[in-house]
Amino acid sequence: MGPGKSQRVAGAPITVRHVSTLAEYEECVRIQLITWGEDLATPSGLFVVARETGGQTLGAFAGEKMVGFTLGLAGFHDGKPIIHSHMTAVLSEFRDRGIGRMLKLAQRNDALARGIHLVAWTFDPLELKNAHFNINRLGAVVKRYIPNCYGITESPLHAGLPTDRLMAEWYLDSKRVTEIFAGKAARASSGAEKISIPADISERKQIEPAAGARVQSEMREGFLEKLKRGFIVTGLEIGPKEASYIFEIAESVAAEIATK
Repeated sequence: MGPGKSQRVAGAPITVRHVSTLAEYEECVRIQLITWGEDLATPSGLFVVARETGGQTLGAFAGEKMVGFTLGLAGFHDGKPIIHSHMTAVLSEFRDRGIGRMLKLAQRNDALARGIHLVAWTFDPLELKNAHFNINRLGAVVKRYIPNCYGITESPLHAGLPTDRLMAEWYLDSKRVTEIFAGKAARASSGAEKISIPADISERKQIEPAAGARVQSEMREGFLEKLKRGFIVTGLEIGPKEASYIFEIAESVAAEIATK
């Protein structure tokens, strides 16, 4: 689904399109404040910079009301242009209705139309719902773990923990991504390894920060060790009590994530 395409969600027509005016950028800031609070808000000026330097801002609208957006910055990876997807937000009353996926698909289509084959972004490995969306539903893989990426913040969302982040790499026209969009679930090879954490860690870290810190520390050590050995994250299994990140040797999935 590209910019300008629409879909009916719960009776309301949702349209995704580029946004490019100061008033619309201020609306993006307002959605940020509602979603994350003042500590994590990106000023409207950065949206202008993104527009003028090859980035993108896509908005999701219910009628004339902006209900979500995604902001991408232009960058380079291994000498090739990429979009770094800095943030995506959807108002709470419009979540779990496929709008986030609409925004990411529009981001993908816009990037491919400009000859860009990779979109990357960071995400918290302890937020399993988001991790499932990134890895299983979009087909992103993970090759990097960044300890305390943004420093320790005052935001209650981070529960006082270091802001450890995974770097999602979304190879837009790879076999892996196109097959997932065609409804074929990716399957791990026989040599896959796992790192398991409590399935309720997203909630537990808010209630028991010490337990969250312990899980995070163990996860950090395990991720860094496996990535150093040449594994990458290709899947996530979520059960009633445990969630497991799936690791495969990078060479074994190279053909799957190669772009055209």
